[in-house]
Amino acid sequence: MSTLEPERGTGTGTLVEPTPQTSHGDGDHERFAHYVQKDKIMASALDGTPVVALCGKVWVPGRDPKKYPVCPMCKEIYESMSSGDDDKGKGDN
Repeated sequence: MSTLEPERGTGTGTLVEPTPQTSHGDGDHERFAHYVQKDKIMASALDGTPVVALCGKVWVPGRDPKKYPVCPMCKEIYESMSSGDDDKGKGDN
């Protein structure tokens, strides 16, 4: 006869908060310049924190966005916004 008790492990674990997945040069997102809030770009330039583009890409800016075409997804999201808010800007790739 068997019992249906859950197995108990002897190890311990630590709960760790997830960190945002930053881009490291892989995928199509790397081929585009993305739209990001201007104040977020400035903060990132000062302290190196990652930014989040309208399309969801998370990365630390470091390239000249003028050298890349605008991300089609960012552009579509930006154009669908009710008003062309001035606090969004063409971010770095």
